[in-house]
Formats: sequence, C-alpha cells, structure tokens
Amino acid sequence: MNTKITKDFEIAQPIDIVWKSLANPEEIVGCVPGASITEKIDDKNYKGQVVTKFGPIKAAYAGDIGIIELDEANHKMVLKGRGLDSKGKGSADMIMNGTLTEEGGKTQVNFSMDITIVGKLAQFGSRLINDVSDQLLNQFIKNFSDQLEAETAGDAAKSVETHSKEAVAEKKVTPPPVDNSFDGTSLIGTVIKSIFGGILDFFKGLFGGKK
Repeated sequence: MNTKITKDFEIAQPIDIVWKSLANPEEIVGCVPGASITEKIDDKNYKGQVVTKFGPIKAAYAGDIGIIELDEANHKMVLKGRGLDSKGKGSADMIMNGTLTEEGGKTQVNFSMDITIVGKLAQFGSRLINDVSDQLLNQFIKNFSDQLEAETAGDAAKSVETHSKEAVAEKKVTPPPVDNSFDGTSLIGTVIKSIFGGILDFFKGLFGGKK
C-alpha cells in the first residue's frame, strides 16, 4: 500500500534555530513519539526503534534512518527511513522532503512523506494510516515547539546570569521536560472512528445513500 502525507506548520522561532534542530537526528528524535536512536553508524545513517503502547498491548519496531540531502543554504532536506515490525509481520518505507522558510521571525515548515507499507499494517487502509499519522505528527510538533522554547529559555537564563546572579534567582523558570511517550489514547478514538466510518459507508452503499 502506498500513501502520501503532507504537513505544514509554524514554529515561533527563527529559521536558523529550527533548522539546526531538525537537521540533527540525535536531537530531534526525542520529539518523535516513542522513538529513540540505538546506534549511530555515521553522520548520515542511524539505527533506531519506535515503541508503541495501547493500554496493555506493546509493540516495538526496529528502523533505519538515512540523510539523503541537507541543503542548509536553501533549508531543504531529504530523508529516508525503513521500519520493520520486531515480529516480522510487516514493514514500512518512507521518503521525506522538507522545506523551511522564514517570515516575520517565525519559521514555516513544509514537508511531504511518501510511504510504502507492506504486511499486516497495510490492511488498515490509507485513511486510517493518514489519520493516525496526522495525530502522531501533531504530537511531534507540540514536543518540538516545547523543546525549542525550553532551549530558548535556558539560553536567556544563561545570558542573564552573566550580568546578575540575583536576577537569575528571581526570574529563572525551569521549563517542563519534553514528553515523547507515545500517546495511544487519542489513536484508539481514531481506530473506532475509522471502523464505524467503514460500517456507515457500507450501509450508505447498501441503501443507496438513504437513511
């Protein structure tokens, strides 16, 4: 099964700060729900895993990530990824193209992912895959924004500290840690919605669209 996912979002940070983080897999992986890097092969290739949990059900996926292109001058990147179910029941391949632009001190992030899914996961269909992916991406965007805000707050605190330690004691606020745990709760709702949506589509077709 092949599907394409596109996503546009805004980060309230200058483009150089956003690019520096997005172009560093070891830094950005902490924002991807349930993901971690297990091995750095070289500067462009990494091994990692994604752990998902729906209540008592837990699944792990091993994966490879490769950097095909990093064009810092034009703020464009191309990444490839491959994930394999630890039980050997399916796999997914991805090519991601991303572009960053800046306007008014804020960064617009635009990217698209071409995904090929083989095995058990493919039977859920592109609609469910896209819905789930959208929720995961929204969680990633929130984590990423929180991480950049925390880093900015930390840099500001260090700057103040060089001028006045007393001011730091009064003004310094410790930012909350970024939580990259996989939020399966909201995805359960998506699965239920998809199942009932399929049932409704069936009955609409059966009765010619009449209630």
